[in-house]
Amino acid sequence: MAANQRINVLVYAGPGSTSSSVHHATWSLRRLLEPTYAVLTVTGSQLLSEPWTSSCALLVMPGGADLGYCRTLNGEGNRRLKQYVSMGGKYLGLCAGGYYGCARCEWEVGRKGMEVVGERELGWYPGVCRGLAFAGFEYHSEAGTRAAEVNVNRGRFGTPVPDSVRLYYNGGGVFVDAEKFQDRGVEVLASYVDELDVGSGEGNAAVVYCKVGDGAVVLTGPHPEYVLTLTCTSFCLIVSANHSASYRFSGLNLSATEPTGHSDYASVVAALVADDKKRTDFMKGCLAKLGLQVSPDTQAVPSLSPLHLSSMQHGEVAELVDSWCEAGIISVSDDGNECIKGENDTFVLEQADRLDMEAVKYPLLTADAQDHGQTNPTDHAAATDGLIDYNALPKHLLAHLSEPLNDRLTPSFNHAAFYTALASHRTEYNHRHPPIPGAFGKTLLYGKVVTSTSTLLEKNPTLLSHLPTGLTATATTQVAGRGRGTNVWVSPPGSLMFSTVLRHSLSLSSTAPVVFVQYLAAMAVVAGIKNYDTSAKAEKAYRDLPIKLKWPNDVYALDPSALSGEAKYVKIGGILVNSSYAGGDYTLVVGIGLNVSNTSGPTTSLAHIAAKHRLPPFQLERLLAAILTQFEGLYATFCRQGWSRELQAVYYADWLHRDQIVTLETEGGARARIKGITEDWGLLVAEELGWEDRPTGKVWSLQSDSNSFDFFKGLLKRKV
Repeated sequence: MAANQRINVLVYAGPGSTSSSVHHATWSLRRLLEPTYAVLTVTGSQLLSEPWTSSCALLVMPGGADLGYCRTLNGEGNRRLKQYVSMGGKYLGLCAGGYYGCARCEWEVGRKGMEVVGERELGWYPGVCRGLAFAGFEYHSEAGTRAAEVNVNRGRFGTPVPDSVRLYYNGGGVFVDAEKFQDRGVEVLASYVDELDVGSGEGNAAVVYCKVGDGAVVLTGPHPEYVLTLTCTSFCLIVSANHSASYRFSGLNLSATEPTGHSDYASVVAALVADDKKRTDFMKGCLAKLGLQVSPDTQAVPSLSPLHLSSMQHGEVAELVDSWCEAGIISVSDDGNECIKGENDTFVLEQADRLDMEAVKYPLLTADAQDHGQTNPTDHAAATDGLIDYNALPKHLLAHLSEPLNDRLTPSFNHAAFYTALASHRTEYNHRHPPIPGAFGKTLLYGKVVTSTSTLLEKNPTLLSHLPTGLTATATTQVAGRGRGTNVWVSPPGSLMFSTVLRHSLSLSSTAPVVFVQYLAAMAVVAGIKNYDTSAKAEKAYRDLPIKLKWPNDVYALDPSALSGEAKYVKIGGILVNSSYAGGDYTLVVGIGLNVSNTSGPTTSLAHIAAKHRLPPFQLERLLAAILTQFEGLYATFCRQGWSRELQAVYYADWLHRDQIVTLETEGGARARIKGITEDWGLLVAEELGWEDRPTGKVWSLQSDSNSFDFFKGLLKRKV
C-alpha cells in the first residue's frame, strides 16, 4: 500500500526557542511552501506525545538555546526524532537547531557564564559544531549581528541558487572538519567567506546536508530563514516624539541607533536587505535539497475575503438576520457598523442589497489585492512580528437578503450552479429513497479565503446556536484548516472544504449514538462521488470509481499512478466532527476536506482518478451538492433506524479493512483480524489469531479516540 502523503511542516516553539526565530521560520516557510504544505508551530509536549510523524513533511528546529531543547527532548523525544528521520523524515536545524543536530556542541569554550559543551543525542552530523563562528554575541541583543557572507556549492543543488549570499548571523557555529565526513553522507552546501574566530578544521562549513537512513537533514550556522523584504506588511519605519527612528523587519528589531559594541550596524542592515532575493533563492534550494516541493514564486500570505450568506430561497436570509436581531446577538460598534461579536471572531454585518458595487469593492480587494502588489490595511492591526493573527481580523459578512447573489462577486464559486445542482440531486434522491427535508446546503456561507470553515462555526458558539440546521460553510482557500491532533488539512485552490451544522437530539443517544455521524459523513463523501452523475450513460462509470473508507473517517482512492496490478491507496479526504451540548441537543459541526481538482503538490485528487477513468473533471459546486444530498439522506435514515444492518452494509461495501490482519501495539503486538465495527458505539472489532492464524476466541473492541490505524503497515497504535 502507498504511504500517506506528508503535508505538515512543524516549527518547534517550545522551551529553548526564541519567539523571533519561530516567527521568522514560520513566516518564511509559509511564503515558500504554502499552499502545498501546511506550516504550523508545535510544542515540546506535542512532539513527545502526539502521533505527528506520519503527517510531517519537515520538522524545523529554530534558533534559540539548544540546552532548552535538551531539557525538553532528551530521551524519548530525541528517540522519536531520530526514528522519524531514519524512516524518511526531514529535519531543518537553524543556528541553535543546527548545533542540536550534531554529535557534539562546543560553544563559547572558556567564557565564564556562556560556555556550553557536551555531546548531543541526535548526532546526525557526526562531528562538532563549534561557535561562536564570529565573536560578539550577547543574549537578547543585536550586538553580535553581522551579514555573514557564504559561498554556495551550487553543484550540490538541483535548483538555481546564487554563487554567494549574505545571511543574518548572530551566535551561530561552524561545522568542524565537514569535508572529512563525505563518506558518511555529509555534503557542505555553503561555507563562510570571512576568517572565523574559532577553529573549523578542514573547511569553513556554514550549512551542511546529512543523509540519514531514508531521511535527510540540513543544519545551518547563520539564519537563511530571516525575512528582510521591505513590504507594507513586513516593514514599517517608526518615528518617535523625539524624532529618533527604528526599523522593524518582520519581527527583527533593527534600531537605527547602533547597539553597544557594534561598529557599523547600518551597513549590516543594508547588506541583508540587498541580498534578500538571493537569500530566498538559497532557502528554496535548501528546501528542495530536502525533497520538498517549493512554490515557484514566493507566495504572499493571503488576506481574508468577505463572507457571503445566501440561500436557495432568498427570503430565508432576511428571516435569519431578523432572528439574530431578535436574539440580541447583533450590536453596533463604535464606528457605527452592525456586528456580531463571537467568542473567537468578530463579524461585521453588511446587507448586500443595500450596497452598490463601489461599496463592496474594498472587501473584495482584500482577497485579491496582493496579486497586484497591494495590501490590506487591516493586516497591520492584526500582525504580530510579521505574522498575521487571522482571528483578530474582523470578518465582513455580506447578507444577500432578497436578490440572487451576483456571481461576479464570487468568481471562484458559482452559487447559481450549486443551487441548481442541489435541487437536481434532491429530486433524483427523492425518486429513489424516502424524501428528505432538504435542509443541508439550503443556506450557504461562502468565502474565497477564510481561516477555517470549522473554526468560523464551532469556535463562535453564540452565533452557532442561532444558525439553522444544515447551514453549510465552504471556501476556496483555507489559511488555517483543521485536522485531528496537530494535523492541518492543506486546502489549496481546487480542494473542496466545507462544514455543515447538525442538531442531534439527546433523545436519540440510545438508538442513534452521535459517534456514528463521522462514519455517515465519510459514507456521504463516497456516495456523493459515486452519484455525481446518475444519467443512464454515466452512472455505472462513477459507481465503479475505486473510492474507499479507512477507519474511522478518512476517504481513500486507488492511486492512479500505481503500476498495473498494484493495489496502492492514497488519502484524498478526511472528516472532523466537533460537538457541543446545550438545550437538549448536540450541536455538531461536521468538517469535510476533499482533494478534487488540485493536480499539483504531494496529494492525489479526484482529478487524477477521473482522468484515469476517462471521465470529465469534477465541478466543485456540483460535487458539494451531491455530497450534501447523500449526507442528509444517510443522516435521516440513521435517525429513523439507528446504525442498522442497511447502513452497516453500505459502510462495509466501501471499507478497506474487512478481514485485514493487523498487529495490535496496544495488546503487546498481538496478531488479529479486523471483523468490523460494533453496532452500539462504532468500536473497531478485532479477533485474536493464534496458531496458523486460527481465531483464539479473544475479541477486542477498540476506540478511535485512543487508537490510530496505520493501514499501510497493518498496525493499530496507541494514541498518547
